[in-house]
Amino acid sequence: MAPAEPALEKENKPVSGFERKVPAPPVTPETQPFWSAAAEGRLLIKWCRSCDQAHYYPRSICPFCFGDTTEWREASGRGTIYSYSIMRRVPVPYAIAYVTLEEGVTMMTNIVDCDLDAIRIGQQVQVVFRPTEGGPPVPMFAPA
Repeated sequence: MAPAEPALEKENKPVSGFERKVPAPPVTPETQPFWSAAAEGRLLIKWCRSCDQAHYYPRSICPFCFGDTTEWREASGRGTIYSYSIMRRVPVPYAIAYVTLEEGVTMMTNIVDCDLDAIRIGQQVQVVFRPTEGGPPVPMFAPA
């Protein structure tokens, strides 16, 4: 059986509609609030009350001051592309990116719902949530 063709727009440009299957993320008691909020379409980040720094990936110990007084805060969901790479693999090309949120944390993610060749460093993006195979939706970003 031949591999599937990549998703293409009218002008034969790859688009990031993100038809590829996304594996379910591991959900632990520590990250459960993050994934529950994602299922509601909300993006949470951890914030340290000791040093007043936001951090991502969610964890109970602050990576800056090692304090254990962290709390969940809702993020704006708006950010800027810091860096990206386009994976032009069959069956569906896709974009991996580092997005820096308005709150200051940088997330590794995917850029979706756009022409892959139009993605630019410094581009403004907004969080969207995409389904996974049998788990909670994951945050990804689309042009704002």
